[in-house]
Amino acid sequence: MSRSILAGAVAAPILLSLSAGCATVSTAQPSLRPDGSIIGAPRSNRGFEAISESELALLKKSVLFTEEDARYLRMSKAVLSPHLDELLGVWYGFVGANEHLLYYFSSPSTGDPQPEYLARVRERFGRWVLETADADFDQAWLNRQLEIGLRHHRIAKNTTDDADAAAHIPLRYMIALYYPVTATMEPFLARGGHSEEDVRKMHAAWEKAVLMSAILWVQPYTPPRDF
Repeated sequence: MSRSILAGAVAAPILLSLSAGCATVSTAQPSLRPDGSIIGAPRSNRGFEAISESELALLKKSVLFTEEDARYLRMSKAVLSPHLDELLGVWYGFVGANEHLLYYFSSPSTGDPQPEYLARVRERFGRWVLETADADFDQAWLNRQLEIGLRHHRIAKNTTDDADAAAHIPLRYMIALYYPVTATMEPFLARGGHSEEDVRKMHAAWEKAVLMSAILWVQPYTPPRDF
């Protein structure tokens, strides 16, 4: 699917639940249960612990995220904010056009999409866009990325909204949606009247930020000692 087709997708009340939320950081030592969860960690994290800011610093180095990228992310916020609902509509339209993705936001018994669930997911995803554009990757932001991952995994999917939907989103789709999300941002970033170079750098910053986010979101899919 080309970038132009993705960017032209019509708004629809459907999207992969890249939802933002709150989580707390466990201070427990990593003593593991047989299933790989951490003994003594708070229930709010379902046995997982968000990475620290110092660990994030190493992840930033690994994806070549720099202070210049942070500056361009912040620049992008003013560009994206007025068009946020339209951007979310593009993403919703893409997932809504793919039944295998829409399935994860539909009732297992009826096959019908769950509009209230999707509306709440959409609101949280919009919050993630704006928070990430702030480029304030502090511990609170890291905690929220862990919660996002938990809300995709059978550990906690549907629990926040008491939703009647598929109980788990496979890891492969968590990774696969990196491209549609980043590719469709570029036309929106060009709407702010910035130079082509600035648009290119804002888009590159978002590619790195989404990659880091996706890495953090899949934490619940792996044993703590492997992540």
